[in-house]
Amino acid sequence: MDVERWALDVFAMKSQQTIRLIEPSQLLRDFSPTRRYFIGVSGGRDSIALLNLLIDLGYKNLVVCHLNHQLRGASSRGDARFVERIARNLKLDCEIGSTDVGALAKQSKLSIETAARFARLTFFIEVARRRRCPRIFLAHNADDLVETALLNLFRGAGPGGMAAMRKISTHRIGKTQLTILRPLLGVWRSEINSYISQRHLEFREDATNAVLHSSRNKIRHRILPDIEKQFGRDVRKTIWRAAQIWSEEEALLDSLVSLETILAANLAVAALRKMPVALQRRAILRWLRARKVANVSFDIVENVRSLVEPGTKIAKVNLPRDQHARRRAGKIFVE
Repeated sequence: MDVERWALDVFAMKSQQTIRLIEPSQLLRDFSPTRRYFIGVSGGRDSIALLNLLIDLGYKNLVVCHLNHQLRGASSRGDARFVERIARNLKLDCEIGSTDVGALAKQSKLSIETAARFARLTFFIEVARRRRCPRIFLAHNADDLVETALLNLFRGAGPGGMAAMRKISTHRIGKTQLTILRPLLGVWRSEINSYISQRHLEFREDATNAVLHSSRNKIRHRILPDIEKQFGRDVRKTIWRAAQIWSEEEALLDSLVSLETILAANLAVAALRKMPVALQRRAILRWLRARKVANVSFDIVENVRSLVEPGTKIAKVNLPRDQHARRRAGKIFVE
């Protein structure tokens, strides 16, 4: 075989390996590339990989969305400029927003991570409303799902929190609903790194990902490696599979709660008492969220469920932001 032929064969083999590094998920097959989508791009490895993967698969009608969290000064501004340049080079529309997440966290008494997530969702939904496009791709990967499942477990979450993330989820603020698509939930960070390396893709490195101040980074850099030393590398896949099972069971519970129950102004105590405990919790959770109750946790759901217990003398429980759930005449309502 001559040298030129050998070089061509090696190049073809490497190209095929690169393509196989991130295989399109079934989710992508269900969403046509001819439609319009937003894509959240931080400038980091994951979002840059997803952006290039979607373009390779024929998703040309993309709008790049980036929120400057104002947490890292000049670095945050540099991220925004980088994303703008990437979008411009790819001839894609770009939406750049900015929120002082530190101030939001302090004002709302939230963690930085929770405030950042809320700020991003608010920004995405505002852009969706203005642009009249209800779909966005986000680049959460399999490692993100595992870390989130553990984080939620340590915070005392129920099955909903252990499900961590879903490939498809919907969020609503006001009259605007946004469908979030996560096609990389089955792809590991190491696979994304290989994809980035073999494609020679430019990205921004967030130095705070290596700092151990946040709970997520402690899980990523300390807790998970320690667990792997004890139980082996496959522990991540085990947690990932468990999260998938929880997600599927969550979807089943959601389907068993009627729309009438969720949208009703009041919850009927007699009807709740006939439900299994798991279904009681799910009905209360979705009903509270439909009532715009903020930060609905397991403890809040249990407090409201205490109003359903036969013989209870409790008639009122506290909710966040000075709201209350009250039982009167066989009905539970928010005031």
